[in-house]
Parts: sequence; structure tokens; C-alpha cells
Amino acid sequence: MTRAVAAAYSRALTNLIGVFSVVARSEFSVQAPSAVVMVRPHRFTVNTETAADNRFQISNVDAGDLSPLAYAEITRAAELLQEQGITVHLFEDEDSDAPDSVFPNNWFSTHAGGYVAIYPMKALSRRRERRSDIIDMLKSRYRVQEVIDYSGLEPDGLFLEGTGSMVLDHIDRVAYAVISERTDPIALERFCAQFSFEPVLFSAKDPSGLDIYHTNVLMCVATDFAMIGLDMITDSERRREIVHRLERTGRRVIGLTNAQIEKFAGNAIELLGGNGRILSLSTTALLALTKDQIDMISVSARLLPLAIPTVERAGGSVRCTIAGVHLTPRD
Repeated sequence: MTRAVAAAYSRALTNLIGVFSVVARSEFSVQAPSAVVMVRPHRFTVNTETAADNRFQISNVDAGDLSPLAYAEITRAAELLQEQGITVHLFEDEDSDAPDSVFPNNWFSTHAGGYVAIYPMKALSRRRERRSDIIDMLKSRYRVQEVIDYSGLEPDGLFLEGTGSMVLDHIDRVAYAVISERTDPIALERFCAQFSFEPVLFSAKDPSGLDIYHTNVLMCVATDFAMIGLDMITDSERRREIVHRLERTGRRVIGLTNAQIEKFAGNAIELLGGNGRILSLSTTALLALTKDQIDMISVSARLLPLAIPTVERAGGSVRCTIAGVHLTPRD
């Protein structure tokens, strides 16, 4: 897909959504950050080291150089977010040894009260994504009291890949997490104890029986609704518990089919723009949603589709490319 086609495609989908979307309420929500960190790749490629447990990846064989396309997709995505009044801290990456750098949400997260967490990563190549300049920017632009670094757990084989491994409910203080090689229960417990979240662990598998590698592939928690691939949760009792827990907070639970999960429909993030809350997701994901699902989302958030088909070849979508900033800006 060329830059021009991708841009036209995104604009057309945005116009389509406007026909049946309701203007989102503009009130503040701790769930929806108004600033984000993104990383623009200059040497994008699909990471062969992570392919073993990420079946969403598409091989680079015969694909040619994908870097210009990925660069253009993230550039345009950042522009669209900024046009909606969202602050985007856009960093450049020219390191060919960190192929997944476009997914910064896995190695750090930020939290109200001035806290930053740095996470232990399974793949050696992903550990090279951690950047002091991003942490320094957060300290200079926002009120940061403490940076808590869990990367020391890596030699013990204890991994927790940020808001890929966990889908955080900042309102009810729950950390939903699928058990996988990238999400260790001990690391999760340590994070939850430090950051005052309740861990909710569960098993989830795709139709072929493989473990879901990251929780944010099948689940998105917004202020007034949650999207989740319920059929992938293997324990029926646990499935009911999770639905009840989400509904108890007043959220509407939107079930996603396995086919919709394959199209990254669960890999979305709610943000706060200048005119209210926005659900940012990929054009691939949007096209997989039904009109009824879109209508339910549109009650409280406008949909903002971002065209990133090249980036999605690496096995992640819009949520993975965005690290939310839940910090207080300095004066």
C-alpha cells in the first residue's frame, strides 16, 4: 500500500465513521491518556526471534525493504493523533538490531502519581529497545517521582512485557493478564504489589490451540466499554468472572470473535483528544468490526482508524505502537 493510498484509505474510513458516530464526551478519564510516546522506525523488519510464539507475524520473505512503508505509516499515524489534540512524543530509531522498536509499550509504562515502570523482555533483541532518552524526556516534561526497573528479572527467566502482557484497568485497578512465556505470574505479582493493581490471570488460546502471546491482542479496556475475545479464554468460569468484573464497573462488554482478533480488533487504545475520548485502532481492525459493535463504541468514544498494514506484519497493531503517558505535565 503506497503512502497516498494509505492516507486516502484512512480519510475515507474516518468519514465513514462520522456518519454513525456520536461525539464523545469530553470529561477526563484516568483510563484515557492525552499524551503518548511513539517510535518511528527507519530500518523496519519482522523480528524472526519472536516468531515462535507470535503467530500474528507475517514473514518478510520476498517482501523487499519494508522500512519506507513502516516509516510513512507511523508518521501519518502520529499526525492524525496530533490533529485530534493528542500530544505525541515521536522518537526516531535507526537501530537495525532492535526490529520491534516500533512497539514501545512493551518495555515501559507510566502511572499516575509520577511512576514509570521498565519491564523484563523475553527476546534479547527486544531488550535493546530500552532507551534512556525516552525516560529522560518523561522526567523533563512530566512529574516523575520514581522509575522502577524490573529488567533485573531477565536472568531468572521472569518476563513481563509491559502493557502487552497486561491490560490495565486504571479505574478499577485491575491488571488482566494472559499466562504465556512472556508473562510470568511472579513478575506480575511483583508489579501489582508495587503499583496497587489486582492481578487477574487467565489462560487464552487461539483456534489452533496455541497460547496467546500478549493480552492486548485480545483485550482492550476503555472508560465505558471493554472489547475482549471471550472465546479464546479456555476456562468458562474464569470467562464469566472477567465479564462480571468488567460489567460491575459499569462497562459494556463487547465480545470479539476469533476472526476479529486475527484482524487486531482487540489491539486498540482509548485516548483523550481535544474534543473528547477517541478509540484508536487500525484500519484492518475497523473493517473487522460490525456496525452494532461500532455503534456501541461510538456512544462514548469516536473511532480513529490508523492505516499501518506494514507494521502489522510484525505481529502488533495500533495499541502496540502507542505507550500512553499517565503522568502530570510540568508547568
